[in-house]
Amino acid sequence: MTKLQKKMKKKLNKVAKDTNIFLKNYLKKQKKTKLMEPIRYGLIPGGKKIRVKILVDIGKILSVPYRHLIRIGAAVECIHAYSLIHDDLPCMDDDDLRRGKLTVHKKYGESTAVLAGNSLLTMAFEIISEKTFLISDMKKNQLVYILAASSGHSGIAGGQFQDLSFERKKIGKSKILEMQLNKTGKLFMFSALAPVILSNKKNMFKKFSNLGLEIGLLFQIIDDLLDFKGNAKKLGKKIHKDKRKGKATLISLLGYKNAVKYCNFKKDRIFKVLKSLKNSDDLKDTIKFIINREK
Repeated sequence: MTKLQKKMKKKLNKVAKDTNIFLKNYLKKQKKTKLMEPIRYGLIPGGKKIRVKILVDIGKILSVPYRHLIRIGAAVECIHAYSLIHDDLPCMDDDDLRRGKLTVHKKYGESTAVLAGNSLLTMAFEIISEKTFLISDMKKNQLVYILAASSGHSGIAGGQFQDLSFERKKIGKSKILEMQLNKTGKLFMFSALAPVILSNKKNMFKKFSNLGLEIGLLFQIIDDLLDFKGNAKKLGKKIHKDKRKGKATLISLLGYKNAVKYCNFKKDRIFKVLKSLKNSDDLKDTIKFIINREK
């Protein structure tokens, strides 16, 4: 493990731990229903929290209180968990494993998985709109609006629809990129924009919106490359799924080497933007971690 990887692991672990503490405490306050067990199973511990780390890194650049960032990060994780639970369903990508354990529908059944995912989707907006979140109602409205748009038919859900409808078809580069920006990029965009909203730096809205989309697209391309040449044990899920299902990816269109070249092109564009930002060392390290990750 390199020095950067050790440093990143420590920082990611802190963000993940703090996010999980918030989520566990939040779930404890919820009414105890039969859905709480599959909700908790699909949400916690759950992944590396890369989206929350991006949010925290940008929050550091814009001097946003850490506690606010963790709360919004918890909402992001609810949306992310909902999308994964639904993506894994037999009517979608039909996966048995997620993060090294059975998917929610394999453990609890399909209908329960759908309802647990729906509950997580709505819980994200509960977390942001809660009275104990001491920010202005105007900021809450902005956060809810952008997160909703990033999650629905113009974001994650729409991207998943495109992903499924593109299977075993010849799809052009612009359509593939549009699909990946919707399915993955939009939630990263929200993670980049939330600190801008909290800091009242409206003049930085476009810059961080574009940056979030670029980071999300880079993350998705890396994900596709890992599916093509990654290690199933390290990933905690099956590999070569894209090829088996005839998924429309940059690899299927351009080939592996050219997809890597495009990935490097995106990386260079992102780092060019980061050069103009003060206190961006943590964000730079996170981008490097995304590029070099093995799972």
